[in-house]
Amino acid sequence: MTDKPMQDRVLVEVTVPAPADAVWAALRDKDQIMQWFGWDADTLSGEVDFIFFQYGRADDARRVLDFEGVPDRYEVEDRGDHSIVRLIRSAPAAGDDWTGVFEDMTEGWIAFTEQLRFMMTRHLGQTRRTLYFGGEPKSEALNGAAALGLTEVPAVGEPWTATLPTGDRVSGEVWHLGRHQVGLTVREWGDGLLLAMGRPPNDTWPRGGTQLTLTTYGLDDASFDELRARWTAWSDARFDKRDPSPEDGCV
Repeated sequence: MTDKPMQDRVLVEVTVPAPADAVWAALRDKDQIMQWFGWDADTLSGEVDFIFFQYGRADDARRVLDFEGVPDRYEVEDRGDHSIVRLIRSAPAAGDDWTGVFEDMTEGWIAFTEQLRFMMTRHLGQTRRTLYFGGEPKSEALNGAAALGLTEVPAVGEPWTATLPTGDRVSGEVWHLGRHQVGLTVREWGDGLLLAMGRPPNDTWPRGGTQLTLTTYGLDDASFDELRARWTAWSDARFDKRDPSPEDGCV
């Protein structure tokens, strides 16, 4: 137990072009959560149950969702025809400057909240298919967007186009930018989303790490399988598979 006063810190705040009740439903309906939280995996359904329902504590009247044992909460603010969604962390007040610090849970919440905004803005009611790749680079320590050759990303809302090292010629617009991650829409994936996160090197991750989530819509099975094969071959050649663990802490 700490004697320090608690202080709220907004980890991420986004504007969603939908009424608050619709956004709140996307935080409380499992089928909708499955379309923005995380990525496709055998464990996703169980993770959603565990996080949002077993440990999620919803205040429907205030549209606040917090999580037992975790100092984070979602708040949905009604602005009429649109809503503000905030992910807030309540922690002891401190003089430390956390600007630029990489922390797994924080970066994950930012990424998932941007995926929520993307679904609500452009794909509500549609079914996504996602792919996840990454790990620690085997040699050259280029991570996140830089691992894809994207060393200069335009401003949010600006167009982008590139030929990625997988051979994919892609285009779209910059969805969001952060110190450790970038989100890019991809026309060629059915107006999908490429999210690239880069972990700086530290003692535990000497070459840093990369997490890539590819969200697609409407691709037929053959196109999706070809996409997965290209990215799997590239990822296997570049990264040692390794998932972050709670012991990794901050960088």
